[in-house]
Amino acid sequence: MDSTRIFENASLVLPAAVMIGWIAVSGDRIVEVGEGRAPERGLDCAGDFLVPGLVDLHTDHLESHLQPRPKVAWPPLAAVVAYDAQIAASAITTVFDSVRVGTDLAYRSVAAELRAILGAIEAAGTKDLLRAEHRLHVRCEICAEDVVEQTGWLLEVYDAKLISLMDHTPGARQFCDLGAWKTYYGGKSGLPASELERFMHTRRAQFAANYVRHRAALVALAKAHRIVTASHDDATLAHVEEAIADGAAIAEFPTTAEAAAACHGAGVAVLMGAPNVVRGGSHSGNVAAEALAREGVLDILSSDYVPASLLLGAFELARRIEGYGLPAALRTVTLHPARAAGLNDRGQIAAGLRADLARVRIVGDLPVVREVYRGGRRVI
Repeated sequence: MDSTRIFENASLVLPAAVMIGWIAVSGDRIVEVGEGRAPERGLDCAGDFLVPGLVDLHTDHLESHLQPRPKVAWPPLAAVVAYDAQIAASAITTVFDSVRVGTDLAYRSVAAELRAILGAIEAAGTKDLLRAEHRLHVRCEICAEDVVEQTGWLLEVYDAKLISLMDHTPGARQFCDLGAWKTYYGGKSGLPASELERFMHTRRAQFAANYVRHRAALVALAKAHRIVTASHDDATLAHVEEAIADGAAIAEFPTTAEAAAACHGAGVAVLMGAPNVVRGGSHSGNVAAEALAREGVLDILSSDYVPASLLLGAFELARRIEGYGLPAALRTVTLHPARAAGLNDRGQIAAGLRADLARVRIVGDLPVVREVYRGGRRVI
């Protein structure tokens, strides 16, 4: 068929193997995958890797485009378009845009700001300005006074696909080490030590007053809207049991090996940040993602706060861990996140699936993105 395009002479990264071969694409779908020489000439990939488009379930990177400097607000539509370009250039073809819900001192998240951000994403999509497919990830700060009200409003107005339940109470979960909490929040807020101490006591009081009832209300909202739910920063077996009882499909950033192993064993997909892999450990002093991969309990990587880390992190797992293999490493950023989010039409190179593809060349130890296709259309 004239409309069929061939990608030939490529190192195809399939779910269980790397194969020298070719694929045929028609419209937005892969129609055939073959080994060896292609039946006709097409785009010569010169031996480069051809990998499925990456699926990123958690990225905070939009925030840095919306506020490139403290007290500097960038025009939302311009911020979204720039953010999207960086996402696509990182080989990410499906991205879950993380927005925070629930007001606290370090992160204001009021309805007017959310409308501006989500309205800009919607407008960019309507005007065909987006290279990647954007989906909505609602990050709920459980103990915030207004989180249930804001989440309820947002889910009625916008089509959210993922909801995560976060608790950043000082002395718990991500911030068991109070020194780490003070360093992190002190840097974000710029508060002096005395004010930071008052804020810490306020957050702990909010936990006592709100955690149980807010979590139950948020879980009920997620179930009512049939949204995939993620737990966040699980540290103990009690946290894991709570996540399982709530029907969580994903465990975002478990902070201990014990919690990660328990989640994985219960069928809750363990998600860690790719920057954790690239840097060789957690910036908060929690468990290293590479250590979990070595134990066989890492399921998914997310870009977290560096889009380019997602591809690099996967290749680093394959390079550093003997016997791990590139197919397994790439599954953490393609097939596994797609399935965890209920997306069965992407995440691997196979006939009948979406032609979300990235051509990647290795330069030294660095994977370099050469071309990106979403639904058969070249976007980079």
